[in-house]
Amino acid sequence: MKVLWKGIYPALTTKFKKDFTIDYEAFMSNVDFQIKSGVDGIILGGTLGEASALIDDEKSLLTRATKKHVDGKLPVIVNIAEQTTMGAIAAAKLAEQDGADGLMVLPPMRYKATDDETVSYFKAIANSTDLEIMIYNNPVDYKINVTLDMFDSLAACQNIVAVKESSRDISNITRMINQFGDRFQLMCGVDTLAVESLLMGASGWVAGLVCAFPRETVAIYRLIKAGRVAEAIAIYRWFLPLLELDINPQLVQNIKLAEEKVNLGSEIVRPPRLPLSGERRSKVLHVIESSIASRPSLPDYLSL
Repeated sequence: MKVLWKGIYPALTTKFKKDFTIDYEAFMSNVDFQIKSGVDGIILGGTLGEASALIDDEKSLLTRATKKHVDGKLPVIVNIAEQTTMGAIAAAKLAEQDGADGLMVLPPMRYKATDDETVSYFKAIANSTDLEIMIYNNPVDYKINVTLDMFDSLAACQNIVAVKESSRDISNITRMINQFGDRFQLMCGVDTLAVESLLMGASGWVAGLVCAFPRETVAIYRLIKAGRVAEAIAIYRWFLPLLELDINPQLVQNIKLAEEKVNLGSEIVRPPRLPLSGERRSKVLHVIESSIASRPSLPDYLSL
């Protein structure tokens, strides 16, 4: 299925049962609600998906099961976060075999690669697959910044077509457009900067809190694209305390707790992660519950 690389792409959490096996029923129930709410694609096995806690066979089974379940309604993107070039190529080939429609690729993990090494890594993956690729640029969390010069080199790979822009620097959207025009689709990867990024020309939003609040997320995007910016900002201002739960080391626990409170999942995480407890849990619950209590009415955004 062709990936358009625009719109709302949830970075889905992976649902677990009490014995920590994957809860496919709960996962697919969330996927169904995302589709009903109007999202444009879904991403499997990212940070929110607890990729580091999944074994390769589980990622493969989840990809195949999701592709079968969505039945062509929207594209399925698989995250690649590996330590070695060989491992990343193998993961990309497996994702393609499993039916993935595209890849989101992080720089090499653990080792802080040089610029040349990072470009070589991305090119090797791109040359190993026919799938289109979105480069995940997140120097804050992963310590490698994919610079304009690096993207200039990567532009030679025709299947590197999009960027998940998570540098936290809004100006990067303009820098990329000034340098490359529409060569790369730019997807905001930071929930708290989504409106700003969309207004500056981002084509979409790889979102986190969408896992629990997909209708509000899609409404913001579609209102902005329809030129109804004031309405989008009003929803965004309500949403911001929730969105800030995404820019925290315990984002997985935060968002899973939100999913549980809106009946779209559970807060079960795989160890070494543990569910929130104590004062931290109380603070997050207060944000979630107060936001639910003041949840805004939405316009008929699906008709936009």
